[in-house]
Amino acid sequence: MKGFKKLWLPLLASAMMLSACSGGGGGNAASSDPEKKEITIWAWDPNFNIAALNLAKEKYTADHPDVTINIVENAQADIVQKMNTGLNSGTTKGLPNVVLIEDYRAQNFLQAYPDAFRDMSDKIKGEDFADYKAGPTSLDGKQYGIPFDSGVTGLYIRTDYLEEAGYTVDDLMNTDWDTFIEVGKKIKEVTGKDMLTQDPNDLGILRLMLQSAGSWYLKEDGTTPNIAGNPAFKGALETYKALFDANIVKMNSDWSQFVAAFNNGDVASIPVGNWITPSVKAEASQSGKWAVVPTPKMKGVPESVNASNSGGSSWYVMNVDGQETAADFMASTFGSDKELYQQMLDEIGIIGTLKAASEGDAYDKADEFFGGQKVYADFAKWTTEVPNVNYGLHTYAIEDILSAELQNYLKGSKDVDAVMNDAQAQAEAQLK
Repeated sequence: MKGFKKLWLPLLASAMMLSACSGGGGGNAASSDPEKKEITIWAWDPNFNIAALNLAKEKYTADHPDVTINIVENAQADIVQKMNTGLNSGTTKGLPNVVLIEDYRAQNFLQAYPDAFRDMSDKIKGEDFADYKAGPTSLDGKQYGIPFDSGVTGLYIRTDYLEEAGYTVDDLMNTDWDTFIEVGKKIKEVTGKDMLTQDPNDLGILRLMLQSAGSWYLKEDGTTPNIAGNPAFKGALETYKALFDANIVKMNSDWSQFVAAFNNGDVASIPVGNWITPSVKAEASQSGKWAVVPTPKMKGVPESVNASNSGGSSWYVMNVDGQETAADFMASTFGSDKELYQQMLDEIGIIGTLKAASEGDAYDKADEFFGGQKVYADFAKWTTEVPNVNYGLHTYAIEDILSAELQNYLKGSKDVDAVMNDAQAQAEAQLK
C-alpha cells in the first residue's frame, strides 16, 4: 500500500443497519444458488495488490475449479467513493464480495457500517498476524479484516554517499533523528546531495515518527484528537522542522518527483515503507550502492523505537451473497498460505504480515542490489517491533488541518506549542 496519495474520506454517519446485508441484496447475487460460486474483488495497483490477487486466484481455483473469481482494478480514490456511495444509500447492491481498504481508513468503514462486513473471527485469528495490524482490522473484539501487506519502514541509505562523507552503514544502525540530521549535513557538505526528499503536503514522515512512539493524532478511543500536550507529537513536529532547518531536504510535489529524486541520485536516503523497494531497484545502475537500516527513533521521546509503519492495507469480505465462498478464498490464501506469501515476496516483493510466513527461502535471500544484505529478513524482524496504534476515524481530516499549521511552524510564524494548541482546537471543533 503506497503511502503518498492524500485522499479525503468524509466523516461517515453513525452505524446503520443495512437491510440488504442478510442476503439477496448484493449486486453480484446469483438468482438460483443459495451460495454462489462467483465472487468479485476490488483492489488498486496492478503491480502490487492486483498481482498478489492473481497469484492467490491461481492457487485457489486450481483446487476449486467451480469458483469464478473476478478481479476488478479501481483507483483507491474510486474505491473509497464507490463504497461511500453504496453504503450511504443503505444497500450493498453493486458492491464487491471482497474489497481492499487502506489501514488508515478501515475504522471509518467498520464503525459506521459494521453490518456491511463479514466477521472473519471464525476463519482467521488476528494474533496470527503482526500485532500492529490489530488496531485497524478489528472492532469490538471481532476480527473483520484479513491483514495483508506490511508497511514496515526502514531507512534506505546510499552507501557510496555515506563513505564519501566519512561514515559507514554502522553509523546509522539503530540511531536517532538527531544523528540522521548530522550525517545528512555532512553528506550535503561533501557531496552536494540532500539527505532526503519531501512533499510538504504529504505528512507520511510525521505518521512514521508518531507510530514509532506508539502514538497517533487521536487517543486510543480513535476519535478524540491527541495533539496538544502529546509529547510524541511535539517531538515529531520538532524533528520535522529540524530536517528543514538543516537544509538537507529536497522538495518534491508529487509521486513522480519523489521517485525521481532517488532514482536520479539526488538524495542520500529514503525513510519510508518497504513497498518502495521495487521503485529503488528500478534504477539498475545503482545496484550495490544501497543498504537498509532500522528507522531512526526520536531522541528525547522515551517511547520511540527503531521501528515503524507507513501505509499498508487489508482485505474485507462484504456481507453479501457469496460471502462464504469469498471468506473461504481469503482464509485459504491470504489468511494462512505460507507458500503463497513466499511466492508473493519472491515474484512481487510483497512483505506480508502473517507471522508464520515471516521466514523461509524467499526471506533468506541475499540481495546484491543492497550489497548482499538479506533485506527481507530484516524487514520481517522489524515488522514484529512496530508499535500498535489505533488510527481511528480522522487521520486525513486532521492532516488537512495540520498541513496549514505546519507551514506556519516551518516559517517561524508560530512556535510548536501554538501550532499544537491551534490544531487541537480546530480538530475538536471540526470533529464534534
